[in-house]
Amino acid sequence: MSAMAEQNHPWRLSRRRLTDALLAALAPVAACCLALGGLSVWTAYGNAGSPARITVTGGRVFLPYGGVPETAAFFRISNSGGSVDRLVKVTSEGPGGATTLSRHRMTDGRSAYAQTVESVAVPAGGSLAMSPSSLDVTVPATTRRQAGDLVPFTLHFEHSGAVRTLAVVVRPGQDGT
Repeated sequence: MSAMAEQNHPWRLSRRRLTDALLAALAPVAACCLALGGLSVWTAYGNAGSPARITVTGGRVFLPYGGVPETAAFFRISNSGGSVDRLVKVTSEGPGGATTLSRHRMTDGRSAYAQTVESVAVPAGGSLAMSPSSLDVTVPATTRRQAGDLVPFTLHFEHSGAVRTLAVVVRPGQDGT
């Protein structure tokens, strides 16, 4: 082969070709190293794959008035874990019957109604505060309850299982509700 043909051969290794190949390989290798470093830090701080850790506080049940067939219960749910969990059901051991999760909605005519909710997410590292203007638990009203009574509830979560808590019966408007 001639010297000219030998220099232009496509498979001949040259300094330029070697530099181009190394630069082309550098970008994906750098991206992988950066991603691995980020995941290592995330894991080191305990966030990778840590399960949801649910606590339920501030349980309140409105004292029914005016012969209404239902009232509402509210809770503050905190998730200190690294995974999202879902509240899927609330049951009450007290008298009255079935409970439902519901969300407060307004119509265009400014009247309110409750919309049944199948489940609600509790964000990782976050909380969910139920209130009369957002999410609540619809509870059958019973005339046997008085302000200050404690009503047992069990909140059922998709991953954390059942969490038992008590809610105090309060008059609507009491404690800023």
